Amino acid sequence: MTSNDILSSAIRVVLIDDHALFRAGVEELLTRRGIIVAASVNNGREGIARVRELKPDVVLLDIRLPQEGGLDILALLRREFNDLAVVMLTTSRDDTDIATALQHGARGYLLKDMEPEELIQALQAIMRRETVVAPTLASSLARVVQGGGQKSTDRLTDLTVREREILRLIAEGGSNKVIGRILGITDGTVKLHVKSILRKLDVHSRVEAAVIAVEHGMSQRGSSASS
Repeated sequence: MTSNDILSSAIRVVLIDDHALFRAGVEELLTRRGIIVAASVNNGREGIARVRELKPDVVLLDIRLPQEGGLDILALLRREFNDLAVVMLTTSRDDTDIATALQHGARGYLLKDMEPEELIQALQAIMRRETVVAPTLASSLARVVQGGGQKSTDRLTDLTVREREILRLIAEGGSNKVIGRILGITDGTVKLHVKSILRKLDVHSRVEAAVIAVEHGMSQRGSSASS
């Protein structure tokens, strides 16, 4: 058994989506990979109740739900379960939906038309506390971050030399452990710097910070970053 298999087998998921056929397909896919679907429900309120009862590792949440929308459910879940990984799994490519989801603390923003293997890899990355956005949404994410325009440039000047160095490594995909090893500092010290970077840039995720870094020429790589 590989390390990825072991990681997958530890994941417990609650799936919230109002399309029964889609839920059945995702549940079969995840179960085949050893991921436990603890509950699969068709509305947000029942989903919240199941999260309270089952305490899953990850919630896969659609944006378009009856009654309360998925973004409203996301806000409620994040308010009650601060460390819970909530991941949007949706058809929406709308910039506003992406921005709102990340601002409300979504750990990922994934698309329903992604390849099955990509979904599994995304869940594994999320369990490593990474923030994952579907690669095809890179341009949308860049627009969301660039909405600040000159403000993001101004905020970069507030970063210390060490913070700019760490931001560059974040944009290149470095985890806290990797960054610490490169810079000769502890994971905990990196984590404190990352919190300061997010606060100074006025963003809510490492993905957003990485996009700012890439757009300002601090890295040649794309916008995916780990946490």
